[in-house]
Amino acid sequence: MKRIKTWILAAMAIVLAVSLNSCDKSEEPITNVERYQQSVDNTVKTGKKHDKVILLVAFGSTWQRAFLAFDNTVAEYKKAFPDYDVFLSFSSAICINRAAAGEHAKDEGEAKAEVRHYYSPNFWLEAFGRVQYSEIIVQSLQVIPGEEYGRVINYMKDFANNSLGDLDDAYLKKVTLRLGLPLMADADKDVKALAKALDANYANYAKQGVVAFMGHGNPDSYDIYKANIRYTQLEEALQKINKNYYVGTVDMKDNFKTFVRDRMVKAGVSKGRVYCTPLMSISGDHAHNDMAGNDVAKTPFQPNEEGEVEDTSWKMYFKTMGYDCSNETQIMNGLLERENVRQLWMNHTKNAEKVDYYHSKNPE
Repeated sequence: MKRIKTWILAAMAIVLAVSLNSCDKSEEPITNVERYQQSVDNTVKTGKKHDKVILLVAFGSTWQRAFLAFDNTVAEYKKAFPDYDVFLSFSSAICINRAAAGEHAKDEGEAKAEVRHYYSPNFWLEAFGRVQYSEIIVQSLQVIPGEEYGRVINYMKDFANNSLGDLDDAYLKKVTLRLGLPLMADADKDVKALAKALDANYANYAKQGVVAFMGHGNPDSYDIYKANIRYTQLEEALQKINKNYYVGTVDMKDNFKTFVRDRMVKAGVSKGRVYCTPLMSISGDHAHNDMAGNDVAKTPFQPNEEGEVEDTSWKMYFKTMGYDCSNETQIMNGLLERENVRQLWMNHTKNAEKVDYYHSKNPE
Protein backbone atom coordinates (compact mmCIF):
# COMPACT_ATOMS: atom_id res chain seq x y z
CA MET A 1 0.00 0.00 0.00
CA LYS A 2 2.84 2.34 0.87
CA ARG A 3 4.49 1.53 -2.48
CA ILE A 4 1.24 2.34 -4.35
CA LYS A 5 0.98 5.68 -2.56
CA THR A 6 4.57 6.43 -3.52
CA TRP A 7 3.82 5.67 -7.19
CA ILE A 8 0.73 7.85 -7.08
CA LEU A 9 2.65 10.74 -5.55
CA ALA A 10 5.42 10.32 -8.13
CA ALA A 11 2.89 10.32 -10.97
CA MET A 12 1.23 13.44 -9.60
CA ALA A 13 4.61 15.17 -9.41
CA ILE A 14 5.30 14.32 -13.06
CA VAL A 15 1.90 15.63 -14.15
CA LEU A 16 2.45 18.82 -12.14
CA ALA A 17 5.90 19.32 -13.62
CA VAL A 18 4.61 18.86 -17.15
CA SER A 19 1.75 21.24 -16.41
CA LEU A 20 4.08 23.88 -15.01
CA ASN A 21 6.41 23.56 -17.98
CA SER A 22 3.46 23.94 -20.35
CA CYS A 23 2.34 27.07 -18.49
CA ASP A 24 5.85 28.47 -18.62
CA LYS A 25 5.97 28.00 -22.40
CA SER A 26 2.54 29.49 -22.97
CA GLU A 27 3.41 32.49 -20.83
CA GLU A 28 6.72 33.19 -22.54
CA PRO A 29 6.60 36.81 -23.75
CA ILE A 30 6.41 37.21 -27.51
CA THR A 31 9.16 39.12 -29.26
CA ASN A 32 8.73 42.73 -30.31
CA VAL A 33 8.71 41.62 -33.94
CA GLU A 34 5.82 39.22 -33.26
CA ARG A 35 3.98 41.88 -31.27
CA TYR A 36 4.39 44.47 -34.02
CA GLN A 37 3.17 42.03 -36.65
CA GLN A 38 0.13 41.12 -34.56
CA SER A 39 -0.75 44.78 -34.14
CA VAL A 40 -0.48 45.49 -37.87
CA ASP A 41 -2.34 42.28 -38.75
CA ASN A 42 -5.23 43.32 -36.52
CA THR A 43 -5.30 46.84 -37.98
CA VAL A 44 -5.39 45.52 -41.53
CA LYS A 45 -7.99 42.83 -40.82
CA THR A 46 -10.35 45.25 -39.08
CA GLY A 47 -9.68 48.07 -41.55
CA LYS A 48 -9.96 46.07 -44.77
CA LYS A 49 -12.89 47.40 -46.80
CA HIS A 50 -11.59 46.98 -50.34
CA ASP A 51 -9.59 44.52 -52.42
CA LYS A 52 -6.85 47.07 -53.19
CA VAL A 53 -4.57 48.98 -50.85
CA ILE A 54 -2.16 51.93 -50.79
CA LEU A 55 0.75 52.03 -48.36
CA LEU A 56 2.24 55.48 -47.81
CA VAL A 57 5.87 55.30 -46.70
CA ALA A 58 7.32 58.30 -44.86
CA PHE A 59 10.66 58.59 -43.08
CA GLY A 60 8.77 59.48 -39.91
CA SER A 61 8.67 62.02 -37.09
CA THR A 62 7.88 62.44 -33.40
CA TRP A 63 6.22 65.88 -33.57
CA GLN A 64 2.47 66.44 -33.22
CA ARG A 65 2.35 68.77 -36.22
CA ALA A 66 3.83 65.97 -38.30
CA PHE A 67 1.37 63.41 -36.91
CA LEU A 68 -1.53 65.66 -37.90
CA ALA A 69 -0.06 66.18 -41.36
CA PHE A 70 0.16 62.41 -41.80
CA ASP A 71 -3.40 61.94 -40.53
CA ASN A 72 -4.69 64.52 -42.98
CA THR A 73 -2.71 62.97 -45.83
CA VAL A 74 -4.23 59.54 -45.18
CA ALA A 75 -7.69 61.13 -45.05
CA GLU A 76 -7.13 62.97 -48.33
CA TYR A 77 -5.84 59.81 -49.98
CA LYS A 78 -8.97 57.95 -48.94
CA LYS A 79 -11.06 60.65 -50.61
CA ALA A 80 -8.95 60.63 -53.77
CA PHE A 81 -8.76 56.83 -54.00
CA PRO A 82 -12.16 55.58 -52.80
CA ASP A 83 -11.59 52.04 -54.10
CA TYR A 84 -8.47 51.56 -51.96
CA ASP A 85 -7.71 51.06 -48.30
CA VAL A 86 -4.96 53.45 -47.17
CA PHE A 87 -2.34 52.93 -44.46
CA LEU A 88 0.83 54.79 -43.49
CA SER A 89 4.21 53.48 -42.35
CA PHE A 90 7.54 54.89 -41.15
CA SER A 91 10.84 53.70 -42.60
CA SER A 92 12.91 55.12 -39.72
CA ALA A 93 13.35 52.82 -36.72
CA ILE A 94 14.46 55.80 -34.63
CA CYS A 95 11.23 57.70 -35.38
CA ILE A 96 9.12 54.59 -34.75
CA ASN A 97 10.72 53.94 -31.35
CA ARG A 98 10.75 57.56 -30.21
CA ALA A 99 7.16 58.18 -31.29
CA ALA A 100 6.10 55.09 -29.31
CA ALA A 101 8.10 56.35 -26.32
CA GLY A 102 6.38 59.76 -26.53
CA GLU A 103 9.50 61.82 -27.17
CA HIS A 104 7.51 65.06 -27.14
CA ALA A 105 4.62 63.92 -24.94
CA LYS A 106 5.79 66.10 -22.05
CA ASP A 107 6.53 69.21 -24.11
CA GLU A 108 4.42 72.30 -23.66
CA GLY A 109 2.07 74.09 -26.03
CA GLU A 110 2.06 73.34 -29.74
CA ALA A 111 5.02 70.95 -29.44
CA LYS A 112 3.20 68.58 -27.07
CA ALA A 113 2.73 65.30 -28.94
CA GLU A 114 0.67 62.17 -28.50
CA VAL A 115 2.21 58.77 -28.05
CA ARG A 116 1.88 57.19 -31.49
CA HIS A 117 2.60 53.67 -32.74
CA TYR A 118 3.86 53.44 -36.29
CA TYR A 119 5.43 50.42 -37.98
CA SER A 120 7.90 49.82 -40.80
CA PRO A 121 6.75 48.77 -44.31
CA ASN A 122 7.73 45.11 -43.95
CA PHE A 123 5.02 44.54 -41.30
CA TRP A 124 2.36 46.18 -43.46
CA LEU A 125 3.32 44.30 -46.62
CA GLU A 126 3.32 41.01 -44.71
CA ALA A 127 -0.18 41.80 -43.38
CA PHE A 128 -1.37 42.70 -46.89
CA GLY A 129 -0.10 39.37 -48.16
CA ARG A 130 -1.89 37.50 -45.38
CA VAL A 131 -5.29 38.99 -46.28
CA GLN A 132 -4.34 38.77 -49.97
CA TYR A 133 -5.08 42.18 -51.43
CA SER A 134 -5.25 41.88 -55.22
CA GLU A 135 -3.34 45.15 -55.77
CA ILE A 136 -0.79 46.89 -53.56
CA ILE A 137 0.51 50.39 -54.30
CA VAL A 138 3.50 51.50 -52.24
CA GLN A 139 3.83 55.29 -52.41
CA SER A 140 7.12 56.84 -51.40
CA LEU A 141 6.62 60.12 -49.52
CA GLN A 142 10.29 60.97 -50.00
CA VAL A 143 11.21 64.24 -51.73
CA ILE A 144 14.12 62.86 -53.78
CA PRO A 145 14.91 59.33 -54.99
CA GLY A 146 17.72 58.94 -52.45
CA GLU A 147 18.72 56.52 -49.71
CA GLU A 148 15.29 56.23 -48.08
CA TYR A 149 13.65 55.59 -51.44
CA GLY A 150 16.11 52.73 -51.95
CA ARG A 151 14.90 51.22 -48.70
CA VAL A 152 11.29 51.41 -49.91
CA ILE A 153 12.22 49.39 -53.01
CA ASN A 154 14.05 46.80 -50.92
CA TYR A 155 11.01 46.32 -48.68
CA MET A 156 8.93 45.62 -51.76
CA LYS A 157 11.48 43.17 -53.12
CA ASP A 158 11.62 41.30 -49.80
CA PHE A 159 7.84 41.04 -49.81
CA ALA A 160 7.76 39.74 -53.40
CA ASN A 161 10.43 37.21 -52.49
CA ASN A 162 8.41 36.03 -49.44
CA SER A 163 11.20 36.84 -46.98
CA LEU A 164 9.41 35.15 -44.06
CA GLY A 165 8.48 32.15 -46.18
CA ASP A 166 4.88 32.06 -44.95
CA LEU A 167 2.93 33.67 -47.81
CA ASP A 168 1.14 31.78 -50.57
CA ASP A 169 3.46 31.59 -53.56
CA ALA A 170 0.53 31.36 -55.96
CA TYR A 171 -0.76 34.64 -54.53
CA LEU A 172 2.63 36.35 -54.90
CA LYS A 173 2.72 35.32 -58.55
CA LYS A 174 -0.54 37.06 -59.37
CA VAL A 175 -0.73 40.06 -56.99
CA THR A 176 -0.34 43.42 -58.74
CA LEU A 177 2.46 45.39 -57.11
CA ARG A 178 2.92 49.08 -57.97
CA LEU A 179 5.45 51.71 -56.94
CA GLY A 180 4.62 55.42 -56.55
CA LEU A 181 7.70 57.55 -57.18
CA PRO A 182 9.12 60.29 -54.91
CA LEU A 183 8.20 63.95 -55.34
CA MET A 184 11.16 64.83 -57.57
CA ALA A 185 11.75 61.53 -59.32
CA ASP A 186 12.01 63.10 -62.77
CA ALA A 187 14.66 65.76 -63.35
CA ASP A 188 12.53 67.77 -65.75
CA LYS A 189 8.80 67.24 -65.35
CA ASP A 190 8.72 66.72 -61.56
CA VAL A 191 11.19 69.50 -60.73
CA LYS A 192 9.29 72.04 -62.84
CA ALA A 193 5.95 70.96 -61.37
CA LEU A 194 7.26 71.34 -57.82
CA ALA A 195 8.80 74.74 -58.56
CA LYS A 196 5.46 75.96 -59.89
CA ALA A 197 3.59 74.59 -56.85
CA LEU A 198 6.05 76.14 -54.39
CA ASP A 199 5.86 79.51 -56.09
CA ALA A 200 2.07 79.44 -55.73
CA ASN A 201 2.58 79.21 -51.95
CA TYR A 202 5.62 81.45 -51.47
CA ALA A 203 5.39 84.16 -54.15
CA ASN A 204 4.27 86.80 -51.65
CA TYR A 205 7.22 86.02 -49.38
CA ALA A 206 9.66 86.13 -52.30
CA LYS A 207 8.47 89.69 -53.04
CA GLN A 208 9.65 90.72 -49.57
CA GLY A 209 12.95 88.90 -49.33
CA VAL A 210 14.79 85.64 -49.83
CA VAL A 211 12.90 82.36 -49.40
CA ALA A 212 15.42 79.70 -48.32
CA PHE A 213 14.12 76.14 -48.64
CA MET A 214 15.86 73.65 -46.36
CA GLY A 215 15.92 70.12 -47.79
CA HIS A 216 17.52 67.07 -46.26
CA GLY A 217 19.85 65.60 -48.85
CA ASN A 218 22.17 62.64 -48.52
CA PRO A 219 25.86 62.64 -47.57
CA ASP A 220 27.98 61.61 -50.55
CA SER A 221 28.44 58.06 -49.23
CA TYR A 222 24.64 57.59 -49.10
CA ASP A 223 23.73 59.34 -52.34
CA ILE A 224 23.10 55.98 -53.97
CA TYR A 225 20.94 57.27 -56.83
CA LYS A 226 22.90 60.53 -57.21
CA ALA A 227 19.65 62.24 -56.29
CA ASN A 228 21.15 65.26 -54.51
CA ILE A 229 21.29 67.01 -57.86
CA ARG A 230 17.51 67.51 -57.60
CA TYR A 231 18.03 70.30 -55.05
CA THR A 232 20.29 72.18 -57.44
CA GLN A 233 17.86 71.60 -60.29
CA LEU A 234 14.97 72.83 -58.15
CA GLU A 235 16.81 76.04 -57.24
CA GLU A 236 17.52 76.65 -60.92
CA ALA A 237 13.85 76.09 -61.79
CA LEU A 238 12.67 78.35 -58.97
CA GLN A 239 15.09 81.14 -59.87
CA LYS A 240 13.69 81.21 -63.39
CA ILE A 241 10.48 82.28 -61.65
CA ASN A 242 12.00 84.55 -58.98
CA LYS A 243 15.68 85.14 -58.15
CA ASN A 244 14.85 85.28 -54.44
CA TYR A 245 14.38 81.51 -54.18
CA TYR A 246 17.25 79.40 -52.82
CA VAL A 247 17.47 75.70 -51.96
CA GLY A 248 19.94 74.27 -49.46
CA THR A 249 20.17 71.12 -47.33
CA VAL A 250 21.32 69.78 -43.99
CA ASP A 251 23.30 66.86 -45.45
CA MET A 252 24.30 67.49 -49.08
CA LYS A 253 27.95 68.37 -49.53
CA ASP A 254 28.52 71.88 -50.92
CA ASN A 255 24.91 72.84 -50.29
CA PHE A 256 24.73 73.64 -46.59
CA LYS A 257 23.35 76.97 -45.35
CA THR A 258 26.81 78.52 -45.69
CA PHE A 259 26.81 77.73 -49.40
CA VAL A 260 23.30 79.15 -49.75
CA ARG A 261 24.55 82.42 -48.28
CA ASP A 262 27.60 82.38 -50.57
CA ARG A 263 25.25 82.17 -53.56
CA MET A 264 23.13 84.97 -52.13
CA VAL A 265 26.14 87.25 -51.63
CA LYS A 266 27.40 86.45 -55.14
CA ALA A 267 23.98 87.55 -56.42
CA GLY A 268 24.28 90.80 -54.47
CA VAL A 269 22.03 89.82 -51.55
CA SER A 270 24.13 90.61 -48.47
CA LYS A 271 21.32 91.91 -46.30
CA GLY A 272 17.53 91.94 -46.07
CA ARG A 273 14.85 89.56 -44.94
CA VAL A 274 15.29 85.78 -45.11
CA TYR A 275 12.32 83.43 -44.83
CA CYS A 276 13.22 79.84 -43.99
CA THR A 277 10.94 76.89 -44.68
CA PRO A 278 11.42 73.10 -44.75
CA LEU A 279 11.59 71.34 -48.11
CA MET A 280 10.53 68.13 -46.38
CA SER A 281 7.28 66.20 -46.27
CA ILE A 282 6.62 67.28 -42.70
CA SER A 283 7.79 69.80 -40.13
CA GLY A 284 9.81 67.69 -37.70
CA ASP A 285 13.15 67.72 -35.89
CA HIS A 286 15.06 69.31 -38.76
CA ALA A 287 12.52 72.11 -39.15
CA HIS A 288 12.21 72.80 -35.42
CA ASN A 289 15.91 72.49 -34.58
CA ASP A 290 18.23 72.69 -37.62
CA MET A 291 16.16 75.40 -39.26
CA ALA A 292 14.25 77.37 -36.61
CA GLY A 293 16.16 76.43 -33.46
CA ASN A 294 17.91 78.90 -31.17
CA ASP A 295 21.31 77.18 -31.19
CA VAL A 296 24.22 79.37 -32.23
CA ALA A 297 27.94 78.59 -32.07
CA LYS A 298 30.57 81.01 -30.81
CA THR A 299 31.27 83.82 -33.24
CA PRO A 300 33.12 84.49 -35.42
CA PHE A 301 31.91 81.26 -36.99
CA GLN A 302 34.46 78.57 -37.73
CA PRO A 303 33.17 76.32 -40.54
CA ASN A 304 34.18 72.66 -40.40
CA GLU A 305 36.24 70.96 -43.10
CA GLU A 306 33.17 70.64 -45.32
CA GLY A 307 32.33 74.32 -44.98
CA GLU A 308 29.35 73.96 -42.65
CA VAL A 309 28.86 75.94 -39.43
CA GLU A 310 27.85 73.28 -36.92
CA ASP A 311 25.60 73.71 -33.87
CA THR A 312 23.91 76.72 -35.45
CA SER A 313 20.41 76.79 -36.91
CA TRP A 314 19.60 78.43 -40.23
CA LYS A 315 17.68 81.13 -38.39
CA MET A 316 20.55 82.01 -36.08
CA TYR A 317 23.14 81.73 -38.85
CA PHE A 318 21.43 84.21 -41.16
CA LYS A 319 20.56 86.48 -38.23
CA THR A 320 24.18 86.51 -37.04
CA MET A 321 25.37 87.22 -40.59
CA GLY A 322 23.31 90.42 -40.58
CA TYR A 323 20.06 89.37 -42.22
CA ASP A 324 16.53 90.00 -40.95
CA CYS A 325 15.84 86.43 -39.89
CA SER A 326 13.81 85.70 -36.76
CA ASN A 327 10.99 83.59 -35.37
CA GLU A 328 8.61 85.64 -37.51
CA THR A 329 10.35 84.61 -40.74
CA GLN A 330 10.28 80.88 -40.04
CA ILE A 331 7.53 79.27 -42.15
CA MET A 332 6.96 75.89 -40.54
CA ASN A 333 4.66 74.22 -43.07
CA GLY A 334 5.86 70.84 -44.31
CA LEU A 335 5.20 69.93 -47.95
CA LEU A 336 2.33 67.58 -47.09
CA GLU A 337 0.57 70.56 -45.55
CA ARG A 338 0.49 72.24 -48.96
CA GLU A 339 -2.49 70.90 -50.90
CA ASN A 340 -1.00 71.52 -54.33
CA VAL A 341 2.29 69.83 -53.38
CA ARG A 342 0.49 66.87 -51.83
CA GLN A 343 -1.38 66.55 -55.12
CA LEU A 344 1.94 65.98 -56.90
CA TRP A 345 2.51 62.90 -54.77
CA MET A 346 -1.04 61.79 -55.52
CA ASN A 347 -0.33 62.15 -59.22
CA HIS A 348 2.56 59.73 -58.80
CA THR A 349 0.20 57.34 -57.05
CA LYS A 350 -2.29 57.54 -59.92
CA ASN A 351 0.55 56.75 -62.31
CA ALA A 352 2.26 54.20 -60.05
CA GLU A 353 4.52 51.88 -62.01
CA LYS A 354 3.75 48.19 -62.08
CA VAL A 355 6.81 46.31 -60.80
CA ASP A 356 7.50 42.60 -61.14
CA TYR A 357 9.87 41.98 -58.27
CA TYR A 358 8.52 38.43 -57.86
CA HIS A 359 9.78 37.28 -61.23
CA SER A 360 12.92 39.40 -61.06
CA LYS A 361 13.96 37.46 -57.93
CA ASN A 362 12.29 34.16 -58.80
CA PRO A 363 13.32 33.25 -62.36
CA GLU A 364 11.07 30.66 -63.96
